[in-house]
Amino acid sequence: MKKQVVIPKGVKKPTTGFNHIVKAGNFILLSSQLSSDLKTGEIIPGNIKEQTKRTMENIKYLLSQCVCEMDDTVRVVIYFRNVKDRKEINEIYKQYFSEGQEPTKVSVQAASPINGVDVEIEVIAVAKS
Repeated sequence: MKKQVVIPKGVKKPTTGFNHIVKAGNFILLSSQLSSDLKTGEIIPGNIKEQTKRTMENIKYLLSQCVCEMDDTVRVVIYFRNVKDRKEINEIYKQYFSEGQEPTKVSVQAASPINGVDVEIEVIAVAKS
């Protein structure tokens, strides 16, 4: 299986030793995404629903750079700071997948190393070809 780094259009290159997207065979692996402006890398503050929506929109955009859709996602890991936010995160999260096409999912309560970030979401998808 060959590894290929995908450089998404209009997205600031990370400076901390990672890539947003790596393709391995037909698998598309995204680094954990958060509520940020992909063009500038700046954190976008907001309540948990706003952060989750921005995070999911970032994921949707990055997958589109690999000609993938949200329903091509096979696994999701959600890291959240406060377990009380889980219900609101799920309300937004489930809007991004067609009924019956939801990926496997793991939810983990964990502190964020970035101040003001209350949710991070990691995705693996499968490319159509």
